[in-house]
Amino acid sequence: MIDVRPFATLGHADHGWLDARHHFSFASYHDPDRMSWGSIRVWNDDTIAAKSGFPPHPHSDMEIVTFVRTGAITHKDSLGNEGRTAAGDVQVMSAGTGITHAEFNLEDEATTLFQIWIIPDRRGEKPGWGQREFPRASRDGAFEVLASGSPEEDDALSIRTDAKVVAATLKAGQTAHWTTGASRHQYLVAPTGRIRVNGVEAAPRDGVAITGEETITVEALDDAEVVMVDAR
Repeated sequence: MIDVRPFATLGHADHGWLDARHHFSFASYHDPDRMSWGSIRVWNDDTIAAKSGFPPHPHSDMEIVTFVRTGAITHKDSLGNEGRTAAGDVQVMSAGTGITHAEFNLEDEATTLFQIWIIPDRRGEKPGWGQREFPRASRDGAFEVLASGSPEEDDALSIRTDAKVVAATLKAGQTAHWTTGASRHQYLVAPTGRIRVNGVEAAPRDGVAITGEETITVEALDDAEVVMVDAR
């Protein structure tokens, strides 16, 4: 089953400093048909204005993955962690028993990013945060695992859930393949470029919800970048 969710149908909130599109119900946007997809609970497509950001706020028992598309985001949390995550790179926060953090765009230009929340398999553990550079060239023509519930095996950032966050950079005409299980759930977005997923076409920033497939083939109709979560 492949369900394309056009960008124009996503939830939308424009706060001035933050222009957010919600793939799933979030904050004031509620759609009973888009509450979650497997253990994937949130996928926000955010544009954060220069010199602005999210003031300190708390989270608990959630795996929060931030994929920066353009610009950079600067993180600071109640554990004393601080870091700047730039375009193409990833940060992960395991909220665990509770953490307070702030996320600011300190750059001179807007920052765009995906913020993805995945429900953890393990609760009540100490919170944690990490970031890592993932050069775009390392995922040319194929999916690279960025965050994983089995981080040592995948050489990726750690998340406390049976899921993998992957990305690929494709030239027009290239294809990337992903092997999975038919009982699992995938959610895929191409921030740039038109793509075809197992024969179904999607435009840039459309959401593609997938289940029941054992192999996922993504064909780039234009030069494209693809981000996908494969979860239980």
